Amino acid sequence: MRFTVRAADLDETPGASESPEETVVRLARGKAAARAEPGELVLAADTVVVIDGELLGKPRDPEDARRMLARIAGREHTVLTGVALEEPGRGRRTFALERTRVRMAALTAEEIEWYVATGEPMDKAGSYAIQDIGALIVEEVHGNYTNVVGLPLPLTRRLFRELGWELLDFR
Repeated sequence: MRFTVRAADLDETPGASESPEETVVRLARGKAAARAEPGELVLAADTVVVIDGELLGKPRDPEDARRMLARIAGREHTVLTGVALEEPGRGRRTFALERTRVRMAALTAEEIEWYVATGEPMDKAGSYAIQDIGALIVEEVHGNYTNVVGLPLPLTRRLFRELGWELLDFR
């Protein structure tokens, strides 16, 4: 089995009346459909951090990363990931949403500045990576850890099974 990573060029702006949940599912489905070719099995996902109803995607620049980190510091937020699986040759598709609550440590301005200077926050939803240095600033996770990383693996396995595939067979 050969795997290829291909980015989909989609406008990721949330719709005016879309909930955060609807946004991530729409984007995951759109990414899968945009890259689907007959004979392939396409997996796509989209992850956002939500706090007080505001979606925090990837930061635009270091200042945006500082703003996001200050906003979530010492508080709980929700990580949402939409996952879509598409098998265009057979006309089959499925999708689902995963939700995980995360509580961050209280952070000083100096700690936020140090973390942003590592460069790690710059391509991460909510401006942190729980699987790397960002683990130092996460105090609690309620739900699936791999969802916070960006791809909820138990959910992904379930979606593959829905389409008749077993992930354990991909070696």
